[in-house]
Amino acid sequence: MARKTFFVTGTDTGVGKTLVTRVLLEAARLQGLKTLAMKPVASGCEQTADGLRNEDAVLLAAAMTERVPYEQVNPVALAPAIAPHVAAQQAGRRLTAERLAGFCRGMQTQPADLLLVEGAGGWCVPLNDRETYAKVPQLLELPVIMVVPLRLGCINHAVLTARAVLADGVPLAGWVGNRPDAQTMSCEAQTVSYLADQLPAPCLGLLPWQPSVDVTALAAQVSLDPLLLG
Repeated sequence: MARKTFFVTGTDTGVGKTLVTRVLLEAARLQGLKTLAMKPVASGCEQTADGLRNEDAVLLAAAMTERVPYEQVNPVALAPAIAPHVAAQQAGRRLTAERLAGFCRGMQTQPADLLLVEGAGGWCVPLNDRETYAKVPQLLELPVIMVVPLRLGCINHAVLTARAVLADGVPLAGWVGNRPDAQTMSCEAQTVSYLADQLPAPCLGLLPWQPSVDVTALAAQVSLDPLLLG
């Protein structure tokens, strides 16, 4: 059974959740830990000879040390590259938090030291008319890792997301700052300092922008201690 499980969310879509998840998996692998990862629902999947496949889920499967069928990494694969609840409606399917949590529980039965569950978009992305993705970590009682893109507006988005996580009764285990652009944001040091002071969880690391991703190099920029020793 997975010894430690965390839910990875972002302050918005396109902030680097998959990259951060891969980097954390690599950091764990370098420590000799057995790892698993999953993206329970993914939209924007492409049709292949093996069925629908999502690029982010494929990257996660390659980054983890243990091998399981793709369908366990990404149990709900949706073709349209739109919000999951709309993509599901177009595919004639219905997403529910309990069903997604069930997929996660199944993965948790696999032997591993660390399981990372990557969400979709931000904290309040809808699953259906009544539930948001936040319900999944609530049901599973999973601590959250928040990905913050270091760009203009990130303070407001990060603080609001952290407040929403805590208001939903879920612990915030840590956050990772990710530089999404080649050009460093103005006043980055002051921004990071403010976030470190205001967010009620430790910074696990700051990832520099890379023209070509090297997850092993980036793994040296993060610390797993707050997650594994907490």
